[in-house]
Amino acid sequence: MEERSLRIYDSEKTFFSKITNTINKLFIPTKIGINGMLISIKRNNILKVYDNLQIAKDQEKKEVLSKKLDDTYALYLEAIDKYIMDSIYKKVRNDVATEFEKEALSQYYVVTHLKESNYTEYKYRKQLYLIGLDYQNVLTEKEKLVDRYKRFYCTETESLYKGLLKHYSIRLADNITDAEKQEVYNKIFKVLEEYISNILPIKFEIEKNETYKDILDEFDNFDRFSVGKLDQNDVIEKNLILLGLSRKLFTHSLPLVVAEQCYIKLLKDARSLIVDTKVLRKQEKAYSLLIRIIEEYNVKLLSTKIYWEKPAQREEYKKFWDKYKKVEELKDKDYDEYVKQKEILFIKSDLEKVSTNENKYFKIIAFYKHKLVELGVMRNLRNSYVSEGKYTKIAKEKRLEKVKQEAV
Repeated sequence: MEERSLRIYDSEKTFFSKITNTINKLFIPTKIGINGMLISIKRNNILKVYDNLQIAKDQEKKEVLSKKLDDTYALYLEAIDKYIMDSIYKKVRNDVATEFEKEALSQYYVVTHLKESNYTEYKYRKQLYLIGLDYQNVLTEKEKLVDRYKRFYCTETESLYKGLLKHYSIRLADNITDAEKQEVYNKIFKVLEEYISNILPIKFEIEKNETYKDILDEFDNFDRFSVGKLDQNDVIEKNLILLGLSRKLFTHSLPLVVAEQCYIKLLKDARSLIVDTKVLRKQEKAYSLLIRIIEEYNVKLLSTKIYWEKPAQREEYKKFWDKYKKVEELKDKDYDEYVKQKEILFIKSDLEKVSTNENKYFKIIAFYKHKLVELGVMRNLRNSYVSEGKYTKIAKEKRLEKVKQEAV
């Protein structure tokens, strides 16, 4: 009897476990119904408060409604969270969940995992996840409810994305490693892409006015990167467009100093792509992108910069700006010459920056000098370059070695 009592049974094959699994499956629809009803009630409550807040004119009433909105919003998110744990989790565990429900639970655990490492990011990400999950459910409801919910959804998600960008901006100001900075940059671009891909089209739909007229062309340029596989050049170009859109959509959430760091990252990425690419066609494509990044960085960002850490940098940029304005005068007179002179100006400007760290950027320096030779600004001599009529010196030992080689 003692030996028999220690025998181990497979719980999946026993009679009682089969009954338990069957009962669980039978009760799941009931759980979904109850949780769905609770979410619906709390959603209606929050939409009612939100609508009243939009039309309220008295400041005291606005404050009361704003506080009430926060309270109803917290209860609404709590109901969605409960739905995930009571319904979706059980369906996945009992292997009766749809692919959407499996993916939803997987994302839930990814978000929850952030709680241990970065609570602030977790706080924003979980709210975005919960409200986004219910948005997919609302889309199956009546059109009137969908229209009401979309306005609330856009307002709330925009606030959450702005909060994330502010959080990442603060992170960059901390004393973190280069690897951690790269991770933060990638998160900034990811947030911008999520907002522009998922939220901005809804705002276009519900706000039928001229508010976004000036960014439609840039949005269309970004939209073409949403289809197909992207190479490294495409990723850099997509991030450049995202950064340009952010200067209009998130001026305060993504401060100029952070946007400048993001531009510098894209410049480094483009330079690396040029020197690492062996295919000439791809290298020229990367070079064209680099010229575009240099122009946007100097014209769209630095021209709006008010505070400079070093006065010398400000004076140096003023000289660049004066030269740029003179080149702009050629645009209507001789467009080809205008393009050429602009390219020369940008290359020289970036060459000065990278030349301060010649050991690190020797490859791109050589590439820039080769381009300036092609543009007729520099002369190419054996083992040397001549710039603006001034010959560079060749070490005596190298010159003698060269003569010996030629003699042989």
